[in-house]
Amino acid sequence: MNSIALLGQPNSGKSTIYNNLTGARQHVGNWAGKTVEKNEGSYSYQGAKYTVTDLPGSYGLSGNSDEEIITTDFIKSGQSDLTVVLVDASQLARSMFMLAEFARLGKPAVLVLNMMDVAQNMGKKIDADVLAKKLGIPVLPFNATDTKDYGKLKKLIAEELKSPHKLTVAPPAAQANVKADSQAKFDWVSDLLSGVTEESGKVYRMSGFDRLMTRPVLGKIVCIGVVLLAFLVAMIIMIPFMSIGQMIPELLHEPVDHLLTGWNVHPWIISIFSTMLPNVLFFVISMASFVFGVNIVFGFLEEIGFLARAAYQFDGLLSKLGLQGKAICPMLMGFGCTIGGACGTRVMDNWGQRMLAMSIVWAIPCASIWSIIPVISGMFFTWWQTMLVCVGILLYVVVTMIVVSKVFSKKLAPKETRSGMIMELPPYHKAHWKHIIKEAFFKAWDIFKRALGTVTLVSILFYIFSFSKDGNVANSLLYRVGTFIEPVTRFFGMGWQTFMAFISGAFAKEAVLGTLNAVFMGNHSLLDATFYAKTAPTDAAILGTAMKQAIAPAEALAFMFATTFNIPCLMALSTTYKESHSLKWTVKVALFYFCNALVLSCIVYHIASLFM
Repeated sequence: MNSIALLGQPNSGKSTIYNNLTGARQHVGNWAGKTVEKNEGSYSYQGAKYTVTDLPGSYGLSGNSDEEIITTDFIKSGQSDLTVVLVDASQLARSMFMLAEFARLGKPAVLVLNMMDVAQNMGKKIDADVLAKKLGIPVLPFNATDTKDYGKLKKLIAEELKSPHKLTVAPPAAQANVKADSQAKFDWVSDLLSGVTEESGKVYRMSGFDRLMTRPVLGKIVCIGVVLLAFLVAMIIMIPFMSIGQMIPELLHEPVDHLLTGWNVHPWIISIFSTMLPNVLFFVISMASFVFGVNIVFGFLEEIGFLARAAYQFDGLLSKLGLQGKAICPMLMGFGCTIGGACGTRVMDNWGQRMLAMSIVWAIPCASIWSIIPVISGMFFTWWQTMLVCVGILLYVVVTMIVVSKVFSKKLAPKETRSGMIMELPPYHKAHWKHIIKEAFFKAWDIFKRALGTVTLVSILFYIFSFSKDGNVANSLLYRVGTFIEPVTRFFGMGWQTFMAFISGAFAKEAVLGTLNAVFMGNHSLLDATFYAKTAPTDAAILGTAMKQAIAPAEALAFMFATTFNIPCLMALSTTYKESHSLKWTVKVALFYFCNALVLSCIVYHIASLFM
């Protein structure tokens, strides 16, 4: 069968090896009956095909988490012919705990000592040959970021599949209690590494930066500053690709429109090919380019050891939300872009933590929100009242995070599965830029392929509701639906105009001002307002005059809160689905935010009406 399983703790380099082995020949899903990500792929070597299963990262095989149960059952079932066990050579004694548990299963294996370059820089020497003799299985010194090492790995796997080896030593049979059993495993690892490892004897001293990063207040400030700077760098990397993508609608719109009009094609079909599809391509390219920039920057921060320090700083605070400290980076990224925040959750240890983190990231207003809320608020309120609106939004962000945690953490991160984060700060080391860029490109391309279909489908649905032959808003299906349900939306504080803008905001926050312009002033169609939101200018003063004549300040305030805490945008929705591989949970989160926005709008409107 040539079936291989990759086994290792989180951050052992398992995903890097999996991606380098399988490349584009991989698919992602969920394990049967479990909301745990399943990665399978293949590669060819010397004319033979090899199937690779990337088992869920876990710290052991004797726990009760879904990840550990799936991993243990898969290995015991014999579905793989060979298990490649990965350990971190720079933290060998700690990493070998996984091997201690695997040894009891009696399955064919090879041991890969990853991050050998880091271990050598720390002055650590590991005699792989002695370790191999003690274990009875091959031991391969390895650097996952060095493509030259993969030839040796593939050769070793091919040889072992022909003549497999099993560990000849294992810890004593399970002890009477968990504590005694753990101690027996640690003693086994200690005896095993005796005569195998040698250290330089240098005493590690914390650097000045580490002393700063571990301070309770200043450390958090520095961490936030670094992450925000990283976001700016990611945006700079994104700009050239986004600029190229932005040219696509501009170059294709008029030629395609003229061509299809000359062929007497129906206007709706013309709009799809001349307006929607070019803009969908632009949206997806923008999404993929941002993912590319984010992965380059955060790949760098992870490789040099910064992310581990950030996780340490915020672990205590985020544990109150059911998350680990690692969630701080995607949450801070959310202030720039929800897409980046959702992608950043890949650093989480398991699927439940990752899905919960994505759910909470949705509560954070992105940069697009902060570009429209002050404009709308300035139409109705003074500058200091606008400041109060922004402060109120920020305060409700905290409330939403707490509520989301209460609602979803019981299923995604039950209290009995949570544990304090115990970690060793990894040593700083140089980043492997070739590897970082390659990984970033691979993830961006993966997002592009998977998001294209989803964005296209939802865009077509939006087109069906918003299309009108003459561009008049009143002739669109969305207008008819909006006016029909207006008695209901009025209860929630929004008339048909603001409700339509609220709906378009779930498609793209940049579309809100354009939609308001279309429904209050009749400028542009809803399609143009939505798909050309970034390029179509809006005169805020004229729009403000028209809106103040049509709606009350209380409705404007309710609309701003509803728009801020609605579904972030179509691309964020698509990214969450593609990152979680769970339509059920993506829909659950989307429905929660949609309902939460309406309830919030209702409360704000009725309270504000008493004072305005």
